[in-house]
Amino acid sequence: MRTFITLFSLLLLSGCGWQQRVPTVQTFDELPYPFPAQKVKLESGEEIAYFDEGEGQPIIFIHGLGSYAPAWKNNIEGLQENFRCIALDLPGYGKSSKGKYEASMTYYATIIKNFMQALGLEKAVLAGHSMGGQIAMTTALAYPDMVERLVLVAPAGFERFHKGEKEWFRQVLTPTAVKLTTVDQIKENIAWNFYDMPEAAEFMITDRIAMRDAAGFDAYCYIIPECVKGMVDEPVFEFLPQLEQPVLVIFGHQDNLIPNRFLNGGETEAIARQGVEQLPNAQLKMVDKAGHFVHFERSETVNAEIRRFLE
Repeated sequence: MRTFITLFSLLLLSGCGWQQRVPTVQTFDELPYPFPAQKVKLESGEEIAYFDEGEGQPIIFIHGLGSYAPAWKNNIEGLQENFRCIALDLPGYGKSSKGKYEASMTYYATIIKNFMQALGLEKAVLAGHSMGGQIAMTTALAYPDMVERLVLVAPAGFERFHKGEKEWFRQVLTPTAVKLTTVDQIKENIAWNFYDMPEAAEFMITDRIAMRDAAGFDAYCYIIPECVKGMVDEPVFEFLPQLEQPVLVIFGHQDNLIPNRFLNGGETEAIARQGVEQLPNAQLKMVDKAGHFVHFERSETVNAEIRRFLE
């Protein structure tokens, strides 16, 4: 009921009111970010934009599908006094370079490895949300000596899909569909990520609306379907028993995206436990009154769990 009310309220907001809050940008580099965005060029040619706040044990925060580094704002603010918080825009997203990248999970795992090397990091904690969780797991499997621990927030990869369902994913989302998403659809899509979307998260909507007029938007529309293909083409579930690092898994009880409501349905906690049971050294935290963006919506709880897990 709370989710329905939130969506209804968002859709009632006037277009004029929203338009007043939408930043005017000509490039993705002009998007307003909560921290200074640094950039580093990898040996493979991609330019990566990232935040680097605080000192101490490094945590690399990896965003999810269609998202960007600012989605970790609340976590960086809450953890930077104790940890070095590094959040990057993956290639194709945010202020990082755009291009027709492969967008497989293996590709992005290689990006994380190259990014760490560019920053001189021999080892780090990887924190991944949704698709970023699947990337984090793929990285830990491919480069185990570089990953100290894993924090998986509503990770993709725990839910399994058969061949026909994977083909549905490949066909349902196209660059054109992303490009033609209306303002009302943008509001609704982002609101579905929350149990009760806070006003502090509205920048995700206004930024997404602003992106439509920015140079590089076509490349952004291209990368999202490619990432969906990357996730379904490289499932990680069967390899979870090989992850020997300590793992903290966090889900919101009211996650509207996991499990996929069109294909599987059921309870989020069942999917969460399905994945955790495959991991040799994992613990699960279910957070009540929280949706898919549990790390933003209930950041104090999530930050406390991360702090306890790492200290």
